[in-house]
Amino acid sequence: MDKWDKRFMQMAFTIADWSSCFRAGRKIGCVIVKDKRIMTTGYNGAPAGIKTCRDKGVCLRDKLGIPSGTQMETCYAVHAEQNAIVQAAKLGVSIDGATLYCTHQPCSMCCKMIINSGIRRVIYKEGYPDPFTLELFAEAGVQLERFEEDI
Repeated sequence: MDKWDKRFMQMAFTIADWSSCFRAGRKIGCVIVKDKRIMTTGYNGAPAGIKTCRDKGVCLRDKLGIPSGTQMETCYAVHAEQNAIVQAAKLGVSIDGATLYCTHQPCSMCCKMIINSGIRRVIYKEGYPDPFTLELFAEAGVQLERFEEDI
C-alpha cells in the first residue's frame, strides 16, 4: 500500500460518517478512484425520497432480528458500494479499471456489481461475514486487499 491508498481509505471513513445506518459498526463509506482521481463516492443510506432508519427511529433489521451478513435485501439502506456505482452510472462516469476503497469488505451483492462495473481492485479495512465474496473476486480476477494500517 502507498500514501495514495491511505489517503483514499481515510476519505472512505470520512464519507462513512454521512451514513444514516442505526447499527453499531455499520457506517460504511466508499470511494471509487481512477488514475488518482475520485470518480464517485457512496455511503449506506436510504434511496432518494425514502425515509432513513434515523428518520424512522428504528433499524428494520434490528426490529426483525436479522443477523449481519444475511438477508441483505431486507433493509431500507442501499450499500455504499452500490450507491457509488449507481452514482457513476447516473453521471455518465466510467469506472472501468478503477479501484474501490471501502471501509468494509463488500458483500456478495456488491461484489457482483463491482465485477460487472469493471472495477479491478478493491481495498477494504474491516472484514465482513461473507466468504462467498472472496471466491467471486478471485474467480473474476479482481484484486482484493485488506488495508492493515491505522486510519
